[in-house]
Amino acid sequence: MKKPVSVLVLIHTPALEVLLLERAAHPGFWQSVTGSQEGEEPLPGTAVREVAEETGIAARPGDLADWHLTNRFEIYPEWQHRYPPGVTENIEHVFSLILPSPRPVVVAPDEHLGYRWLPWHEAAKTVFSWSNRDAILMLPWRIKPA
Repeated sequence: MKKPVSVLVLIHTPALEVLLLERAAHPGFWQSVTGSQEGEEPLPGTAVREVAEETGIAARPGDLADWHLTNRFEIYPEWQHRYPPGVTENIEHVFSLILPSPRPVVVAPDEHLGYRWLPWHEAAKTVFSWSNRDAILMLPWRIKPA
């Protein structure tokens, strides 16, 4: 069973180009890196693991910015079977990872169909999740554009 605790990791460049991944289970649904905490894994460790699994990018916890921002949202009914009985909400912790420039990534084919780099304002319009959208919209205030 999955824990109802997850990370959202915005991968972006200094020019605020944002990496988005297309969900394999829902073609046309784009998102940043996301994933659930495993066991007692520290949240930065969850973020590093998910970045590696979903993109092939090797990062260290110190490479991440912890936004100290959490989102609470209802787990979609189609995914509630993955969680313990009665669990209907997830707590998501937001992180970011800055890369010098857009680069190719290796997606996990069971999770994602492909990827694209978009300017932050386009990325915010493209993602399906409100929490992902809101985090992308905060990017210009979190980092100084190049």
